[in-house]
Amino acid sequence: MEKEKEKIKEEGRAVPIRVGISIGDINGIGPEVVIKSLADNRILLDCTPIIYASSKTMSFHKKTLNEPQLNYQTCKTANEAVNRKINIINVWNEEVQFELGKGTEASGKYAFLSLERATEDLAAGKIDVLVTAPISKEAIGKAGFQFPGHTEYLAHLAGMDEALMMMVSGSLRVALVTTHVPLKEVSGTLTREKILAKIKALDSSLKKDFGIQRPKIAVFGLNPHASENGKMGSEEADLITPAINMARNEDIFALGPFPADGFFGSPNRSQYDAVLAMYHDQGLAAFKALAFEDGVNYTAGLPIVRTSPDHGTAFDIAGKNEANAQSMRSAIYLAIDIFNTRKFLKEIAANPLQVQESAHHRKRGDRQHEIE
Repeated sequence: MEKEKEKIKEEGRAVPIRVGISIGDINGIGPEVVIKSLADNRILLDCTPIIYASSKTMSFHKKTLNEPQLNYQTCKTANEAVNRKINIINVWNEEVQFELGKGTEASGKYAFLSLERATEDLAAGKIDVLVTAPISKEAIGKAGFQFPGHTEYLAHLAGMDEALMMMVSGSLRVALVTTHVPLKEVSGTLTREKILAKIKALDSSLKKDFGIQRPKIAVFGLNPHASENGKMGSEEADLITPAINMARNEDIFALGPFPADGFFGSPNRSQYDAVLAMYHDQGLAAFKALAFEDGVNYTAGLPIVRTSPDHGTAFDIAGKNEANAQSMRSAIYLAIDIFNTRKFLKEIAANPLQVQESAHHRKRGDRQHEIE
């Protein structure tokens, strides 16, 4: 692959981004949305997809979906992947007993094997970005996966205490202070330091991943009506407002705390580049109501780029050819966009006097217009 990349550079062509795709739970809709998102080969103009699964698994789902147009080739390693072709790495070769619509110990095992191999290649630089199809936390847990989700797993591999979960759909960006934490434990988990760290991580991601020079961040309160000056809780006064003030002292444009209930329906939303919610459903319930089919789960704050569709395994519709692939397609394009933004900003930082344009960095919306 390195020789091929050098040849491409010599010919003045752009080197396609290598997008690693972990297959998720094989009994859910992960394989279906992967197949559907890659069925239009115009996506190959922007990337080289490398799927971590097995050709037998993909053939089963391809036959189930009656998708004869999807052509792919197998390769032993990511280094052997052919540019602008769909590649499958056989992470396993045995015959698989599918139980569509059910998370099983076997489906959890294969989901974990796929994820492990993909993250190994990502760490080794064999792929540029990672897009993860949905897993069943219960099923993969039976295979030894000891994390609440992808976000925590990737943070652990990166040697970090926490990463930042951010949901993205166009200019709508919602990040979380706490993620997979029971509601009754959220208040006890919050600290000034934790909230400040998340504000800083969000500010940094908006700059380096989305190219926003002076991000404006809306920070939510925890309690109804942001506590109404202490009438319904003290977290705003004791934790959230001090954290916001500390962020402002570090020249971060963070404002709040805002009541969460009416924010997304008000004109205020368009005035901010991102929202920081205190807990999972506070931010994601509204996000998914606004952008479920197009939303992307992005793991910010890490040295690597990882995205995922914003939905789960959807066992209830697995194998019925009913899954919408738009979120997976958007996840692929967002990973490409973030990779390109990081690369572009690194280049202009190295050459501050050189005038450069980000023409290579096309917006996802433009690509979607082409596809549709």
